Amino acid sequence: MIIHEAIFLKSSSLLKQLPDPVYPEYAFIGRSNVGKSSLINMLMQRKSLAKTSGKPGKTVTINHFFINKTWYLVDLPGYGYAKRAKSLRNQWKGLMYQYLRERKNLVYTFILVDSRIDPQQNDLELMEWMAVNQLPFVIVFTKTDKLTDTKLTESLSTYKKQLLNDWEELPIIFLTSAQTAKGREDVLTLIDKENQQFQAYSSSISN
Repeated sequence: MIIHEAIFLKSSSLLKQLPDPVYPEYAFIGRSNVGKSSLINMLMQRKSLAKTSGKPGKTVTINHFFINKTWYLVDLPGYGYAKRAKSLRNQWKGLMYQYLRERKNLVYTFILVDSRIDPQQNDLELMEWMAVNQLPFVIVFTKTDKLTDTKLTESLSTYKKQLLNDWEELPIIFLTSAQTAKGREDVLTLIDKENQQFQAYSSSISN
């Protein structure tokens, strides 16, 4: 997929403020400092499309970007920020869970995890919740360039073993690096494929 146009559309703090669900939508979510903004900028080949907050965890908004005038990329607020007030943590859970469960045009949620650290409880809880609610998601390992091949293999093995304790089948897994653009084609190829299916389904419904 070639990215011809990527523009910031709007920020929403309530579901009723979201853009009309007429285009396929792909959400990116992860712990604070997982490298989400850098990954989004790498995917879109833009330097500052998604901006890193100077005060992580302070804002709870859903940020929509309109890509090639055919699909939405959604930057969801980070979680797991230790200094976030309990009221904001509850606000995050309420808004995110409602969005993930009710957004009809949401095709995939990309859950970002830092390849350098062991499986984190809040990541695993989100994945489990997604699985229980039958919501499709992809696990995206970030910052893989920071590890040797041996360490990366060990990290992946640990994560897969943890997931297979409870699951019979693993979700799609991508390895990425914002520095080297590793995984870019994998992510965009999946999105392109799903966009075509979304359009074919929409056409069949309208006819």
